[in-house]
Amino acid sequence: MAARPMANLTAIILFLLLITIAATSAAPAPAPVAPPATKYINHTVGGPIGWFFNSTSNTSFTNYSSWAASQTFNLGDYLVFNTENQTVIETQNATTYRSCTADDTSDETTFVWGDDTAGKKTIAVPLVTEGANYYFSGSGDGQQCQQGMAFAIEVNHGLGLPPILNQPPLAQSPPGTVVGTEPSGSSGFRSGASLSGGLLVAFVLVLNV
Repeated sequence: MAARPMANLTAIILFLLLITIAATSAAPAPAPVAPPATKYINHTVGGPIGWFFNSTSNTSFTNYSSWAASQTFNLGDYLVFNTENQTVIETQNATTYRSCTADDTSDETTFVWGDDTAGKKTIAVPLVTEGANYYFSGSGDGQQCQQGMAFAIEVNHGLGLPPILNQPPLAQSPPGTVVGTEPSGSSGFRSGASLSGGLLVAFVLVLNV
């Protein structure tokens, strides 16, 4: 007669074990965690291909969203755009990004970098705002953006802003660096500043990391 309680106990244990296994299997996978930052990094947009648009095929030279997905971005890093005849629009406004236009002059989170003058140039944009940041081509009245000259990134805290980028007024608005050309901005937008003074020191230091 003692065998029946033992059989019931075994069944209960097996039942609880099955519930535990099912709950573990159904639990969502933990969100990926960005690796800890150990230094500031220059991210050359598009890798060796650069930031270019093929007017013959009407497409970007590469998939910039795929390139961005392969990187980890932190405060104090730089985006380095090697380009020609191109401007870069930086915004924290998702609507502006989706519309591929920077015509809303009341948008204080949108910045214009570079200009449309002929010649090769390097546009270096420091990452000074944590969270979602968006970038797209300001050339072609939005057409280039619609055809792939655009990407979104998520900026992590990392090491935080280095002192040279964490001083007013740089903490309030992204400083810009343009090598080989003077930047020009659109009406209502803050354009990138020229490469000079302390910012030049910061840029050189970052490039030598």
